[in-house]
Amino acid sequence: MFVRFALPGLLLGLASVAQAQTATPPAPAAAPDYTSDTSWVCLPGRADSCGTPLPTADLNPEGFGPVAPATPAADPPIDCFYVYPTVSRDPGLNSDLDTGATEERGAAFVQAARFSSACRMFAPAYRSLTLGGLSPAVPPAALGAAFVTAYGDVLAAWRNFLATRNNGRPFVLIGHSQGSIHLLKLLQEEIEGRPAARNMVSALLIGWAVQVPPGRDVGGDLRSTPLCRRARQTGCVVTYMSFRAEAPPPEASLFGRATRPGMTAGCTNPAALAGGAAPLDAYWFTSGAAAQGANPIIWSSAGQPPAPFAHIRGLVTGACVNDGPVGYLRISTSADPADARTDRIPGDVILFGQPQPGWGLHPADMYLAQGDLIRVVQAQSAAFRRRRR
Repeated sequence: MFVRFALPGLLLGLASVAQAQTATPPAPAAAPDYTSDTSWVCLPGRADSCGTPLPTADLNPEGFGPVAPATPAADPPIDCFYVYPTVSRDPGLNSDLDTGATEERGAAFVQAARFSSACRMFAPAYRSLTLGGLSPAVPPAALGAAFVTAYGDVLAAWRNFLATRNNGRPFVLIGHSQGSIHLLKLLQEEIEGRPAARNMVSALLIGWAVQVPPGRDVGGDLRSTPLCRRARQTGCVVTYMSFRAEAPPPEASLFGRATRPGMTAGCTNPAALAGGAAPLDAYWFTSGAAAQGANPIIWSSAGQPPAPFAHIRGLVTGACVNDGPVGYLRISTSADPADARTDRIPGDVILFGQPQPGWGLHPADMYLAQGDLIRVVQAQSAAFRRRRR
């Protein structure tokens, strides 16, 4: 999620988006034609953002290993429905539907493509709320209308997916930030208590609060869908918002906090669903530019990355923290100045030369534990199919 505005305005904008979920919506504009393949950023069997090999090299304490391409599975047993975050730089409050746009295709490439090793990937193009929509100058009513348009597109894509593309196969929902907001609403309104729930393997709702009563795994935002707490548990939600251990969510933070009284922000550590701290299995996009105002990361003193993606095990450790309304994945870095690996990771939102504490490591949420998330999906898929047999 790229950032161009001051933090208070961004939080105001996101708060308005959250309120728009429960407000009486205006009639949305007509949704795109999702019967057309051109209305999708990713479809199975196509050489698109989710269907191309991902050149990846392990980053070890001694340096980089050889480059190996991660490729989509030939015939994965489940489907994934991915909704990308707020990335569009288009003018106005809603993005256009240009599926060739760099931002949307890039988000799918770095966040979702690697899941093609576990599932057939479907990612609709939708008129997402743009970066400009997060400006504090946007009236709440206009922001709410833009959000309704975005969700209306996701809903139309979902209904087309179920009716003509999924063919009754098990599925996983995957979203980050704005994508998770839309998928949470979709789960509430279109899946819980409906026939589709029988085919839901899990939902990965990353970078947005799925609220639960303290000490419980269900009963807040979702009526019957619990947080995932076991490796082979299905029909559940994996969710977290990441913050550095030394910079937990501040009082004014929207991320890492519940917004409803009496609730906490749910947190599930994909590397340790049952709880506790665990090393994370990360995939970093090393070819991306550093955030404005941030110092570039020297990934290894032994040389430059030989591939666009670096696979790094154990450099960071994650542990869920819940304390009152606060809930987040606490990220600790295992720095070792004696080895060649970087001693710091990117992910902060930098404004005016300073990290913004209310954002935590929001831009890096999906990278930090992508390997763990994929393994969770693979284990859930296997367990789901065993039960079906």
